[in-house]
Amino acid sequence: MSERTPWLALVSRRVRGAGRRPRRPGWLKYLAVLGPGIIAAAAGNDAGGITTYSTVGAQYGYQLLWAMVLITVSLIVVQEMVARLGAVTGKGLSDLIREQFGVRWTAFAMLALLVANAGTTTSEFAGVAAAMELFGISKYISVPIAAVMIWWLVARGSFGRVERLFLAMSLIAVTYIVSAFLARPDWGAVLSHTVVPTVRWDAGFLVMFVALVGTTITPYMQIYQQSSIVEKGITARDYGLARVDVITGVLFSDLVSYFIIVATGATLFFQGTRVETAADAAAALAPVAGPFASTLFAVGLLGASVLAAGVLPIATAFPICEAFGWEAGMSRDMADAPVFYGIFTSMILVSALVTLIPGLPLIQLQIVVQVINGLLLPIELVFITLLASNHELLGRFTNGRGFAILAWTTTLVVGVLALALVVITVVLPIFGIQLG
Repeated sequence: MSERTPWLALVSRRVRGAGRRPRRPGWLKYLAVLGPGIIAAAAGNDAGGITTYSTVGAQYGYQLLWAMVLITVSLIVVQEMVARLGAVTGKGLSDLIREQFGVRWTAFAMLALLVANAGTTTSEFAGVAAAMELFGISKYISVPIAAVMIWWLVARGSFGRVERLFLAMSLIAVTYIVSAFLARPDWGAVLSHTVVPTVRWDAGFLVMFVALVGTTITPYMQIYQQSSIVEKGITARDYGLARVDVITGVLFSDLVSYFIIVATGATLFFQGTRVETAADAAAALAPVAGPFASTLFAVGLLGASVLAAGVLPIATAFPICEAFGWEAGMSRDMADAPVFYGIFTSMILVSALVTLIPGLPLIQLQIVVQVINGLLLPIELVFITLLASNHELLGRFTNGRGFAILAWTTTLVVGVLALALVVITVVLPIFGIQLG
């Protein structure tokens, strides 16, 4: 049996045995399905996300914690639809968009995805560089090593091995939870701001709220999750367990995001410290929460950046190849999927090289990437919601009336906020108006 045989198939065969029903199939089946939802959600807590959450905490303390509750519900709705589409149809998102809406829309979405993900991958390698520089290691050493490691892991490893390592790396995010406790926050105030919304109508608060939504729900998360479900061989029979995987992943990821805000809100907010990058937050924690908290924050940044730098090229190469009918997937050899591995390799190589450019304007790059994601996200959410509501496509797995209302409400609200981010960061500055 080939090493690149999908992991789910291997586990399923072991569970089924020679036609015998296993005694305890539940947890074994869950282990077989576990992965896509957790990895996709964890990858969303990348360098840009950590910077946003740190900035929210540093500027507004606990005042936006309530927003994380609403965002979590919205993210579960979106990721659940994607998981359902992948499990029931056995196809990735780009393949379904091409079949249902035509080549032009697919080409537009893939071009925007390529540009946005290339820029985001560059920011992830910048996150690796920043984290390692906090430990005294130059980016000219850390970035090439990270790039080679990620490429070798995906290009030369099996899908199951890559997935298990990604799952292990996602657990590094627990360091942020520990950092929050080390910061000794006022838990009464934390709970109060979590359940009682604080709304301020100043421009800066609006900018941070929109950024919070935009950095938590990002296009590559949906694309990676659906492509991973397809490649893993998850079917409609496994949908219930895949749904648990999605909910588990979102809850864990957003809990980490929540505690990043708590950690920086308990320390940097009261110190009046300004945060422009996640590395700034890690360095600033040392004098107010102790060197151990600062180190854990830096370790979390490193793990999140490496994980996202591995996920993003996959979440780009797979849908592009699928959209145009080329072979794709980590379960295939290089000779069978040359375009897939070509795109994957090029993204890592170019992103790493750009990161090594002296004086790279990372903050400006992140703004550009946010704008592109802001344009892509509403379009992608409309496609996802339309596809999940298509009875001919999904049959009994189609969105029910109540879920459809929730899905369209989520799509509308997220779309409006994403477009608002574009207006705030691009349109208003053209006229000399700066918010925040």
